[in-house]
Amino acid sequence: MTEPSRVAEDVKAAMGALVGATLGYYTFQLLLRQGFYGMMIPGALLGLGCGLASRRPSTARGVACAAAALALGLFVEWKFFPFVADPSFAYLLTHIHELKGVALLMIAAGAGFAYWLGRDGRAGRFGEVARRPG
Repeated sequence: MTEPSRVAEDVKAAMGALVGATLGYYTFQLLLRQGFYGMMIPGALLGLGCGLASRRPSTARGVACAAAALALGLFVEWKFFPFVADPSFAYLLTHIHELKGVALLMIAAGAGFAYWLGRDGRAGRFGEVARRPG
């Protein structure tokens, strides 16, 4: 793959991750209004969007998706469940250890799904990419 096409592929994957993260954020919000707690959904959809938008496998992309999903999970936790003592994001980052265990577990699971789904691209995890003849 040539350098310009690799850059274009990475930009496309990043855009897919952004779309997936946005869908994940709003899906989490919708489920929360219904009484469900789906903290792994934003990270998993971030990885899914990235993986579907990319054609080639990349472990580095999977790691980047996992890191982005971890940040997104912490942001979503802060946005919907800020600490009472100090609602700032900086306070949440310095007091992560005080979050409930299920919140930490689900944020980590979302990052794990983001790695798994974002790493392979459509040609790997999601089967061969169909090509038109000609």
